[in-house]
Amino acid sequence: MHRVSKKQVGINLGEVDQILECEWTRRKILKVISAAGVGSAVFGRALLAQVAEQGTVTVEMIRQAEWITGMEFSDQERELMRRRVSGNLGRYAQLREVPLDPEVRPALAFNPAPWAPNAARGPRGAVEMTESAAGRRPDSSEDLAFATVTELAALVRTRQVSSVELTRLYLDRLRRYDPVLHCVITYTDELALNQAEKADREIAAGRYRGPLHGIPWGAKDNLAVPGYRTTWGAMPYRDQVLSQKATVAARLEEAGAVLVAKLAKGAFGGDVWFGGQTRNPWNPERGTGGSSAGSAAATAAGLVGFSIGTEGRGSIVWPSRNCGVTGLRPTFGRVSLYGTAPGGWSTRKVGPIARSVEDCALVLHAIHGADGLDPSAVDRPFHWPLRRDVRSLRVGYVESLFESDRTESSDPEEVKAAQREWQQLNWRTLEVLRELGIELIPISLPNRYPVGPALGLILNAETATGFDELTRSGRDDLLVRPNAGLLGDQLIPAVEYIRANRIRTLVMEEMERLMSDVDVYVSPSGTSDSDINHTNLAGYPAVVLPNGYGFRSLPQSSGVNGIMFTGKLYGETELLALAHAYQQATDFHLRRPPLQNP
Repeated sequence: MHRVSKKQVGINLGEVDQILECEWTRRKILKVISAAGVGSAVFGRALLAQVAEQGTVTVEMIRQAEWITGMEFSDQERELMRRRVSGNLGRYAQLREVPLDPEVRPALAFNPAPWAPNAARGPRGAVEMTESAAGRRPDSSEDLAFATVTELAALVRTRQVSSVELTRLYLDRLRRYDPVLHCVITYTDELALNQAEKADREIAAGRYRGPLHGIPWGAKDNLAVPGYRTTWGAMPYRDQVLSQKATVAARLEEAGAVLVAKLAKGAFGGDVWFGGQTRNPWNPERGTGGSSAGSAAATAAGLVGFSIGTEGRGSIVWPSRNCGVTGLRPTFGRVSLYGTAPGGWSTRKVGPIARSVEDCALVLHAIHGADGLDPSAVDRPFHWPLRRDVRSLRVGYVESLFESDRTESSDPEEVKAAQREWQQLNWRTLEVLRELGIELIPISLPNRYPVGPALGLILNAETATGFDELTRSGRDDLLVRPNAGLLGDQLIPAVEYIRANRIRTLVMEEMERLMSDVDVYVSPSGTSDSDINHTNLAGYPAVVLPNGYGFRSLPQSSGVNGIMFTGKLYGETELLALAHAYQQATDFHLRRPPLQNP
């Protein structure tokens, strides 16, 4: 085994000798070593040294090296860690193949005073609904439940529908369909009814706060709300109640919105939480495909007016696409992360999931901007609607993704037929845009750097760091299923994390060059992990919307096709304007999943 000297790890020799003379337990020795600053970076490099000699990672290597972390693992945990470390070695090799000029800095912004408030908030921008004035109240409660925020806002403002009525409707539907969808973690009846009654009183008195006033919504359960559980979707936190209020929750409350439920969040990135797997309303035999699972499912099933999700690597895009709803992942820093789950500090974004593009615009306007609590949150005005002709936008399309043929010779005929239909729908998307007067520019996504699993180390390391206490305390044993990431990513060396961030800088430069030629580009949602990874790593905004149905013969399909638009940094106005124009020219967002009453 590679040996690390006491001098290298910075431990005082006298202190160690004193510990040994006092016959302290091995656990106390480990605690002192850990406190001396010997962490996973040294552990990882010790393992790498062994691998260089033997050519592989073994469980015995993990056992011999684990003392450096100050932790002891079970045989099952060591095997999980061995697999993760083995996989990471190939990713390290990919990163090492990228030449780095000494002037390339990590994609990290250091704030020497994160406790200090940000500069005074600038103008938020103006927002107006483009939909016509209030129409007639729908004849059925089902139609009311599936109305868009713009439609509901007009009905509430003109007092054709009360906020209390809407709130009771959605609370009833949540309870009726949750046994099928498993999308709710906590109901917030008392808070919701109090907020709804207050909204009705204010509106009756002429104090109308705006389009979200009185509209019920659901929060992904990594948003802290005082007095209610914030479980982060994981069993060890099932009874956790936090005292802080997430900035997004506070701002929606200021806008007069009504919180009806904390919605299921997949534990650590998936769509499985301690209550089971959240189901897809379009195909309850399948999940939603991302950690904003409850938010997407509840919105698609008409159980909330809108919801909030978060994304570090596809967690808004994927479930929105699979559930047939409209999901907006804003520019990184547009929306404060304060009061969300730990980790993902340089990658996570908070955004709305709704039934229309305009709904997403109205919610974004309410939640964006610096708050003095999250140093990454910035003030950039957001205007809605776009104040120029959408035909003036420079719009690209990812030529290779629209031309790709995903069928294989061994695929069953029904799969091939579904693939052909899927591709025809995507080509039809381009035809619709051209019919709207949009001139399309063929583009290619950057592919020079390993943006997939290799640069995924950034989010992995940040997540493992955010939940380090869970792993070190041994409470990760309480998870519904073992999490190889939390264990194995303890071993990512700091050098590799920084190297990945330096390569991330190059990816950001690539994306900036690409986006200098277009305002927005369009790509089939779900065809390219590279597309999602590139834009997430570089912080770009994207909106995904439904674009066809009926593909259940496709592997892992919920039966829903999606299309994704990606915009410039802080270019949400242009991004949403193009997506809105496309959505208004189609009717996919108006369709409802065929859920049966339980």
